[in-house]
Amino acid sequence: MEGIINLHHDLMFFITFIFFFVFVTMARTIFYFHEDASTSGVGKNVVHGTFIEIVWTVIPSLILVVIALPSFALLYSIDEIIDPALTIKCVGHQWYWSYEYSDFESQLGAVNFDSYMVPEDELNTGDLRLLEVDNRVYLPVNTHIRVLVTAADVLHSWAIPSLGIKLDACTGRLNQTSVFILRKGLFFGQCSEICGVGHANMPIAIEAVSVNEYITWLSEKV
Repeated sequence: MEGIINLHHDLMFFITFIFFFVFVTMARTIFYFHEDASTSGVGKNVVHGTFIEIVWTVIPSLILVVIALPSFALLYSIDEIIDPALTIKCVGHQWYWSYEYSDFESQLGAVNFDSYMVPEDELNTGDLRLLEVDNRVYLPVNTHIRVLVTAADVLHSWAIPSLGIKLDACTGRLNQTSVFILRKGLFFGQCSEICGVGHANMPIAIEAVSVNEYITWLSEKV
């Protein structure tokens, strides 16, 4: 997500420059080449210009190349799966998520739990409506994590905008992505694929904690 934000900020510089350049060019064209001006002979014989045609074809092409190179690099880095220290499996249901931590099955046993949205009448002060869940997903910071996503019934989508993750959950198919959380905090997401009448009731809540806090939580879950 940090790379996405940086790319957006860099592109905004180009877009802003292009916008004002085109705006000024159009304004000057309208001012100097309107109907009254053309009757006086100004611009009357201007039909085409080979040089300017080449310029406004080559320059935008170069700009697109400059934009494309970092975009492709970011796309490849998003799909890159570094050897993970932790794997979590997310399964979409109508209409809740279930999670499985199976890396420590031989030592502690697999950790499985379902995560349902907290009804509005059960929310505590400060809880977010339609986003709070009864069982949050705990993940350690500064750790390479692999996320496996699938569905048990219909299409779902596991999306955490703050982490730059949006992964479709398809029945019979296992999709994967990676995440590396830089700071502790609470990150919310929602199902981003229309999956039925309870689509709006499938929030995702991830709590990023230190490694020690994560181990403590994991031992309590076993």
